[in-house]
Amino acid sequence: MGKAIEITDANFEEIIKSEQPILVDFWAEWCGPCKMIGPVVEELAGDYDGKAVIGKVDVDANPSVAQAFGIRSIPTLLFFKGGQIVDKQVGAVPKAVLAQKLDAQL
Repeated sequence: MGKAIEITDANFEEIIKSEQPILVDFWAEWCGPCKMIGPVVEELAGDYDGKAVIGKVDVDANPSVAQAFGIRSIPTLLFFKGGQIVDKQVGAVPKAVLAQKLDAQL
């Protein structure tokens, strides 16, 4: 079963080079909506194991990555392909919405 990987300021550049589509969840421990969408992101990590990279960035612990992408409100979920942002979702949404955005990148 796949699990969302922890993405940090240190490993972000390496992860973003993946050939697979990437979903990055920008979140924080104190954020209510982040706690709602967290289990959904973990489920997607299992559903897309081997097909996409699913990761999470704690914005408090990793301010450089969040700052680089201008993350102002969380949760913000960025979808990358080939190192470029191809889609974005701000706020908590149903799993189906995120799955549809990931499917579009496969």
